[in-house]
Amino acid sequence: MTITTEEVLHLRRSIALAAEALDAGDAPFGSVLVVEGEGVQHEDRNRTVTMGDATRHPEFELARWAAAHLTAEQRSRATVYTSGEHCPMCSAAHAWVGLARIVYAASAAQLEAWKAEWGVNAAATTTTTVAALAAGQVAPGVVVEGPVDEVVPAIRELHRRHAGA
Repeated sequence: MTITTEEVLHLRRSIALAAEALDAGDAPFGSVLVVEGEGVQHEDRNRTVTMGDATRHPEFELARWAAAHLTAEQRSRATVYTSGEHCPMCSAAHAWVGLARIVYAASAAQLEAWKAEWGVNAAATTTTTVAALAAGQVAPGVVVEGPVDEVVPAIRELHRRHAGA
């Protein structure tokens, strides 16, 4: 896996969006949609608490936005840079819309390990139980890259704050 300097900048932006989510009262997740050759198209942050809707993940919102605003050809050149690995719902939406690639800062497995380290009961931090499947398991036709070690400490710190650890 080779991540460019520009891609690290997109990941850093997704982490900044995750910080905005945390500051607003949501879990720290953020995502940036980039079309190769066209640059950043859209970005969003987690809004599950502030909007009272457990599906308001930024990755899912970007998939919806891409379906409405990008051609199939543009979606085939699109990458979602995200602070955390897609959950199964977001991975499926990503694949169904035809987005080509996912690059994530930290994996779902890392997040679960951090929660265990901090003594956080995963069931207490979610409104429903969904298996933490790897994005590539849910969407095997999508290129999935991560974690990106260079940015892991920043997103880990946001999750630590969210956990109150």
